[in-house]
Amino acid sequence: VQLQASGGGLVQAGGSLRLLCEVSGDTFSTYAVGWFRQAPGKERIYVAGINQDSSRIDYSDSVKGRFTISRDNTKNTMVLQMNSLKPEDTATYYCAAAYARVAFKGGKADAWGQGTQVTVSS
Repeated sequence: VQLQASGGGLVQAGGSLRLLCEVSGDTFSTYAVGWFRQAPGKERIYVAGINQDSSRIDYSDSVKGRFTISRDNTKNTMVLQMNSLKPEDTATYYCAAAYARVAFKGGKADAWGQGTQVTVSS
C-alpha cells in the first residue's frame, strides 16, 4: 500500500488546515489509518487514528477537540481537519496505515506516507 499526504502549509495561530492522505495499491478498507507528527529535534508521535469502518476514532490529548479525522472508503482517502492551530502544532505530519489501529499506540504502522509540513506562526 502507498500513502500520499498533502495539504500542509503556513498558517497563523488560530487558523485551520486540512490534510489529505490518498491511499493506493491495496484495499483501503482493510486498513486502519492515522496521523503522526514530528517536530524538529523530537520523536514522531501519534496524533489521531480511525479504524476500518470509522466506528472507532481516537486522538492524542494535545489535539482533542481541535482536530477531526475522517475517511472515505469509496475514495481511498483520509482527512485530518485541523482547527484552532497553535504554534506547538508545527511539525511534519505523516499519514500511516496498519491492519490494526492498536499498532499506532506503539508508534508502529505497516506503511507510511512521505510527510507534509505544517507551520503555525504566532
